[in-house]
This record gives sequence, structure tokens and C-alpha cells, in this order.
Amino acid sequence: MGLNEYRRTRQSARSPESRTRQPRRRRGGKSGPQFVIQHHAARSDHYDLRLEIDGVLVSWAIPKGPSTSPRDRRMARRTEDHPLEYATIEGTIPDGAYGGGDVIVWDRGTYANKTDHAMTKCLGRGHLSFHLHGKKLHGGYALTRVREGEDETWLLFKRQDGGAGAEGNPVPSRPE
Repeated sequence: MGLNEYRRTRQSARSPESRTRQPRRRRGGKSGPQFVIQHHAARSDHYDLRLEIDGVLVSWAIPKGPSTSPRDRRMARRTEDHPLEYATIEGTIPDGAYGGGDVIVWDRGTYANKTDHAMTKCLGRGHLSFHLHGKKLHGGYALTRVREGEDETWLLFKRQDGGAGAEGNPVPSRPE
């Protein structure tokens, strides 16, 4: 999707997005491309999953938020790519501005591609498999495209592994 759609919809003077800076890379610990999940209390309350792929944050809106149960399938609507600086965005986007509402970083960390193909190729094929190393979410996840076009829809699901949890939905139990 590129960053053109992102830039077209933003009014820099009205949004905290204009005050972003490049996120600092963490020293020590796990390295790799970053992921972030932001809770976005906008017109529709949802969580945005963003994966760093080829210098941008490829993004999906997940209405119910992520799950830790392999039984759950979460609808994920593909949204426009965001610049890497967006990984640090928190605050209030004013009413009337694109995406108006409160935004917090709900989880962040790094991830590892769990396929033999580049993430860009996986994105084009419609299936991503990755391992999250976050503060709240850990382990294998996958995204599979189920509808193409303007309303591109994917399913997010948790792999059966050590990061799987019986509670399934960490969103209400860990709202911070």
C-alpha cells in the first residue's frame, strides 16, 4: 500500500503524528524487525497490529484485539502502511482529524519471520507466519488473507505453542 495513502489522509498540524521521531532500537535482548499493537479508541474501538516490513509499518485493524488462544480467529482489516516513527505514537488525535481518538501503545517488541520467504513475498501471497517477542504477546501467530480488494480482510490466529494461553483474550485482562 505504501505511505502515500497514509500521508494523503493526515493533517500534520492537527495530530500528534506530526511530532513523531524515529524510535530508538533496543540494546540487548532479542533483535529483529519491530512490531507494535496500539489500542485506538476512535470511531470504532480497535487494536492496530503493525509489523515492520521493508521500512514501513504494515498495518491491520483488529476490532476484538489479539487473542492468545489457538482456537480464536480474529478478523483483521488491512489499513494503510504507516511510517516507522508511528510505533511510538500515543496521545489524542483530535476529533475531525483522520483517526480521531485516543491511542496507546498496548504492546511492542520484535518479531521473527517463520517462513523461508521474505515477508514482502508472504504479504503478496496472503499468508504471514511470525513469532512475536513482546511484553504481553509471545509466540507464533499467523495472518491469512480471506478477501482481497478495497476491503482487504485477513484472519489473525495464534499458533499452538508455549505462548498460547487458556484465557484467550488478553485485551480485557491487560488493558494498560
